[in-house]
Amino acid sequence: MKLYLIRHGQTDWNIAGKIQGSHDIPLNETGRIQAQKLAEAMDQRPITKIFTSPLVRAAETAEMIAKRQKVELCSMRPLVEVEFGKWEGLTWAEIGNQFPEELKRWTMNPQEASPPDGETLTSIRNRCTEAWKTIREITGGSEDVAIVSHGATLGHLYSYLMGYQPGEDHKIVENASITTISFDPLTEEFYLLERNESSHLK
Repeated sequence: MKLYLIRHGQTDWNIAGKIQGSHDIPLNETGRIQAQKLAEAMDQRPITKIFTSPLVRAAETAEMIAKRQKVELCSMRPLVEVEFGKWEGLTWAEIGNQFPEELKRWTMNPQEASPPDGETLTSIRNRCTEAWKTIREITGGSEDVAIVSHGATLGHLYSYLMGYQPGEDHKIVENASITTISFDPLTEEFYLLERNESSHLK
């Protein structure tokens, strides 16, 4: 089984460096072009289903792939972006100025601390567990599928699947990038095949 972890295309908030979180920000023109190029690149990676965050920037990206490959699109709430609470709509510099103590606590102890009115790491890990459990049940662990989501959520999902610990490099940073993981249902092991692949955007 192959899992293609895909980040949505670019948005205006990405360009501005703003934290999007649960805000439903659509793709911009560049993001739609990226999503189209991504969909074309996925022609070489045939899938049977696409599991996507319901937030519009991810759903738009997933729909372009689904149309080209004529596959089922499954919206999954656990794949939404991490909720950053009062930090959403701000840049990291603005967060550092407005919430210096909260940012310090969150940076030093993300396991227990969270952004004001935001989501804890435990909550995120629980969502990743739920998402994978559902995908495994639906596919039987034998179908190649795409998972379209967001930078922070995909980073945590990637870390969860690969068994990485907090602090290890697990970021998926490029918009419309593809990270490929192979899953062996017999051994229950995951293998990284490619990460943050974005050559199709050049």
